[in-house]
Amino acid sequence: MQLKKRIPKDFYKLFRTRNMDAYMTFLAAIYDENNAVYTAVGLTIEEGQAVIGEMAAKLSIEWMEDADETQSAGENAAFETAGTLSAILNALISWGWIRSDYDERLNTYILSFPEYSQLYVELFKKLQSEDDSRERESILSVYSALFTYQSDQEKNNEILKSALHTSRNLELLLSSMQNGMRTYFDELSRSRNFIEIQQVLVNEINNSDSEKYAILTTTDSFYRYKESVKELISQILNNCDRQKPELEKALSQCGENPAAHLRAQRAVQYNEEAEELVYRIEREFDLIERKYNKLVEQKAVFAKRALARIQYIFREGASGEDSVVRLIQMIDRSGDPDAILDQVRSRICLTAPFKMFDDNSLYRRRDASDHRFEPLAVGEQTEAEREQITDFVPKPLYTKRQLREFRDRNVRDGVFRTTKDTVQSVEDLEKMMFLWQESVGEQQDTVALGGELQGGDGFTFTDLRIDIGQP
Repeated sequence: MQLKKRIPKDFYKLFRTRNMDAYMTFLAAIYDENNAVYTAVGLTIEEGQAVIGEMAAKLSIEWMEDADETQSAGENAAFETAGTLSAILNALISWGWIRSDYDERLNTYILSFPEYSQLYVELFKKLQSEDDSRERESILSVYSALFTYQSDQEKNNEILKSALHTSRNLELLLSSMQNGMRTYFDELSRSRNFIEIQQVLVNEINNSDSEKYAILTTTDSFYRYKESVKELISQILNNCDRQKPELEKALSQCGENPAAHLRAQRAVQYNEEAEELVYRIEREFDLIERKYNKLVEQKAVFAKRALARIQYIFREGASGEDSVVRLIQMIDRSGDPDAILDQVRSRICLTAPFKMFDDNSLYRRRDASDHRFEPLAVGEQTEAEREQITDFVPKPLYTKRQLREFRDRNVRDGVFRTTKDTVQSVEDLEKMMFLWQESVGEQQDTVALGGELQGGDGFTFTDLRIDIGQP
């Protein structure tokens, strides 16, 4: 019979009551106490009530009235007060979460958990406890599993299944962390003052996802084991490829021996299963890499948005809620503001005397008439002032005519070419450089460079050829 069909009809009332969280806590506490080593048979009714009382006092649980709980408390509902230890335990028993069986040897009722209830209580324990998936869902676990499989002589495929399961859990963990980051983005955008922003940042730092992120980026860094994991995957796939022909050959040589044929066939299937598992681990690993990079990017964007939000609130966002502005407005509307300011100054012991607002005080609209634009009159400049201005204007070293004459002296058949006699002075060397610079900027000219030439006066320059067409 399926466990689902054994669940009583009132079982789900726990999820509709106002005290749902408290009931979950009590169930987890009774379940742990019932599974303790020193409980040979099970908890009694009195012991179960004592566990509920201890948890209620430890967590300071405040009980809320609920009509459904009173109706479901059982036959003694009329004689019990809602929220008492016996009423809480009787409600769990009547709903089917806990079973109460009479033990004749002990002459008392013993508490136990049905099988279907144990599944839910285990889930409640995981929801209430800190997430312990740091080691189980980590890159280091994937690397360890692949390394163990590669070193194992028997090549147990269960190790690869564990690595695949861990990879999927890590991929789900990264997805959950991305969704959590989006939630913090929304809370940050709704923050209206610095205190709210600070609360969002503190919650983001102290949550379990941030702790896992710190582990993934430090001791369990993805990039630390990335290349090692890929190398192990490649080695395992190569080993599977090398073993496949040998196993198929052994299968074909079995002949009519059914036992040997079955062993060889299973060996081939086992090798194919290992290869398929490694391929799936590789795909999961690629997906983990993309989500990991996206998460690192989201962390940086979140920090930038938080900084921008803080700067905005400090500059503009909180101006309407500034208590200093409201205080100044109240003093200004009072009958005697000077007397109030004198009293404030005497009580807070200001180190400097009070003075009126200056240019660095709060913003106020300025009168536009105080700063009218009046252009200055421009007078005639003297000859000395004009010469002083022209001194800053750079003048060319050589005119175009001088450069053209220098070029024409060295042109033969439409080609300008330097020889040993081309450069006789520093001026000739500068003219050659200007001509070279001008020719390089023109697309129609063809410039070619040769070896070095030694002039008569000790000048060393490059053999330059410029195709300028027919003169």
